[in-house]
Amino acid sequence: MIKVMLVDDHELVRMGIARVLEDVPDIDVISQADCGEAALEIIHKHRPDVVLMDINMPGIGGMEATRKLLKTLPDLKIIILTVHADGPIPNRLLQNGVYGYLTKGCAVNEIVAAIREVYQGKRYIGAEVAKNLVLSYTQDKGAGSPFEQLSQRELQVVMMVLQGLKTQEISDQLNLSPKTVSTYRHRIFEKLEVNSDVDLANLARKYGFNAEESLINQ
Repeated sequence: MIKVMLVDDHELVRMGIARVLEDVPDIDVISQADCGEAALEIIHKHRPDVVLMDINMPGIGGMEATRKLLKTLPDLKIIILTVHADGPIPNRLLQNGVYGYLTKGCAVNEIVAAIREVYQGKRYIGAEVAKNLVLSYTQDKGAGSPFEQLSQRELQVVMMVLQGLKTQEISDQLNLSPKTVSTYRHRIFEKLEVNSDVDLANLARKYGFNAEESLINQ
C-alpha cells in the first residue's frame, strides 16, 4: 500500500483528490495539510511514501517546505501538483530533487500513474510540463525567461511578493531579517530590470506566474 499525503491550502482540492484516490486499491491517503509549516510537522511524524505538494500556499509555501523537507529527508518522494506549467519553477524544483511535477489540469489517471511511478523511485513529469521544459531547452540562451537567473531563495521571495506579502511578512515567514529581505528584493528588481511590485507582477504574468490581481490591477 502506497501511503500518500496531500498538501494544498484549498480544502476542496484536497477533498477531491482524496475521494478519487479512495477508489484506488493500492493507494491510501494517510494525512493532509493546508500549509508548508503543517506539512513539515506531519510528514516528519507520519513519514508518507509520496507527498503531493502545492506551491502557492500561506506561510512558507510549497517551495520552501520542499527545500526544508529534502534537506532533512533527501529520499522523500515529492510530486509537485500546481498551476505552474512553465517558467523556471518546474526545472528548478526537479533539479533540486522532487520526483514528479504535474499541473492541476492533468487527468485523474495521470495523478495515479505519477504516484505509482514515483513510489518505485522513477521520475514523472506531466505532459504539459515536459513539453515546456523541452521548448525552454531548445530556445536560444537569451530568449528564455528572465526568472531563470534567480536563485532558489530569490524565487521564493518573488512568489511571496506575488502573493501580496510585504517585507515584514516575508521576513517573519522565512526567518530572515527585514534588511535581508529588502536586499533580496533589490537584487531581484535589478536582475529583472523592474522598478516596483506592479512591474514585477506584470512581468511574472507574462512568463506564466500567477500574481495577485491586486498587484496586477494597480
